[in-house]
Amino acid sequence: MLESLPEFAHHFFWDTDAAQINPVQDFYCVIERLIEYGDDPVIKWLVTTYSKEQLQEVIKTSRKISKKTAALWQNYYDLPWEDIRCLNKQYQKTDKIFWNY
Repeated sequence: MLESLPEFAHHFFWDTDAAQINPVQDFYCVIERLIEYGDDPVIKWLVTTYSKEQLQEVIKTSRKISKKTAALWQNYYDLPWEDIRCLNKQYQKTDKIFWNY
């Protein structure tokens, strides 16, 4: 049973104590952070640790991943473009309302 994050992933959680993160309970936040900022070893760990369904759930519903990251994973899993929240035109419009730059 997976009880803690691997040491090589700790530096991606700069704003919290990575040793306290439970990768099973907090899978959504772990996947969300690591698919956005992770390097090759971390991505390999993600794909082998979490199920395809868990990864796809985060890719489809996250509002924190960038459009570029979402597009990469959309292509990797061949997901319908319209199923990915952050690629949805309606989401992109609301994003600009909050960050008017």
